[in-house]
Amino acid sequence: MESLFLASPTFSHARLLRPNPSNQKEASGVHRLGIRSPRCTMDVSLGGSYNYDKILKFPRMHVWDPYKRLGLTKDASEEEVLAARNFLLEQYAGHEGSVESIEGAFEKLIMASFRQRKKTKINLKSRLKKQVEESPPWVQRLLDHVEAPPVDTILRRLFLFAFMGGWSILNSADSGPAFQVALSLGSCIYFLNDKMNSVPRAAIIGFASLAAGWILGSVAIPVIPSVLLPPTWSLELLTSLVSYVFMFAACTFLK
Repeated sequence: MESLFLASPTFSHARLLRPNPSNQKEASGVHRLGIRSPRCTMDVSLGGSYNYDKILKFPRMHVWDPYKRLGLTKDASEEEVLAARNFLLEQYAGHEGSVESIEGAFEKLIMASFRQRKKTKINLKSRLKKQVEESPPWVQRLLDHVEAPPVDTILRRLFLFAFMGGWSILNSADSGPAFQVALSLGSCIYFLNDKMNSVPRAAIIGFASLAAGWILGSVAIPVIPSVLLPPTWSLELLTSLVSYVFMFAACTFLK
């Protein structure tokens, strides 16, 4: 290393002047000599060269429109935006200003896409609310008795009635589904009473949902082609499965 300092006085001169030039004249003199950094001087002394002009600079750094800056059209998808951003970063990775400009345009487009999706969801809710308000009076009265419970409540009750259905299918060869239907009816009345705080009303709605499901099943199932139904499933079993669906809907979504 000492031999390198002795062989290249320019290097030692640059090291003395670069950190703290004594005046503006000396600093400008160093600049005129072309001494940019110790790396540049060492490269020259070893027979190499370092050319800063070879670093590519992004030509659209100051373009205001983020689409035009990334070379995209207004209808470009998020995948195309991401692909353009990655391609440009590879091309101009050595220039800090270019990288910042590319990343800035990418962030603007992603944030705009996020705001648009959020606005679309809000508009969808507004349109649904408007359609409900413009619906006939009997539809509004019907919807007044319906609510959307939390997802975990829906899943727990769905699991219960699905279990009852599976139990009924497994025992269909030995006995009918009367016991499972009774348990499902009791569960339905319990859940309804938990919301309504009225046992008589809960019992009426529970029995009504059971009767509606049983009647609909008795009418609709014989119409279904027999080739679509398992041969071991009786009409009683299929009707009870329809009743489970009605009781699940009644105790979950009715107010």
